[in-house]
Amino acid sequence: NDRFWTILGLVFFAVVFYYVAKNFHDVERIIRSAGIWGPLVAIFLYGVFAATPITTDPLTIVSGVLFGPILGIIISWLGNNTAALVEYYFGRHIGRISNFKKAKEKLPFGLNKLPVDSPWFLIFGRLIPGYGGKVISIMAGVYHVPLSHYLWTTAITNFCGSLLLSYGGFRFIHFLRI
Repeated sequence: NDRFWTILGLVFFAVVFYYVAKNFHDVERIIRSAGIWGPLVAIFLYGVFAATPITTDPLTIVSGVLFGPILGIIISWLGNNTAALVEYYFGRHIGRISNFKKAKEKLPFGLNKLPVDSPWFLIFGRLIPGYGGKVISIMAGVYHVPLSHYLWTTAITNFCGSLLLSYGGFRFIHFLRI
């Protein structure tokens, strides 16, 4: 039963990934057309992107451009935290299906000794542009990092990323308009 839902989920997100990758400009249009609900739609899209290989960095920039620097930072921070939770729980599910606790001891190159539950690993690993956050989130779930430990490290890093990308996107667009 778990395998059926996993395969169905993978097929669904493969279709979403293909559509979004081909039509990213539509994402901005969808958010704009949502009107007052645009911020909630944006946060929801972060959660959808979490289950795909698509990085949320472009969405963070779009949030700054669409909603302004302050609201854009808040929306992207909430959205990236939502995405991180989806990825974390996805990693937990992968860990359960693969019986990772048992398989962990057989990992090559000392990967079984990675300090995944270290705050430094969780914070600085997420700073790798593009996919660092996604990889760290999934690894934290697979390695069963305590949720409370994972959440505060993720919140700090996501705030810094939202500040840089959302505010940076806002300033860059306004620089181009001058």
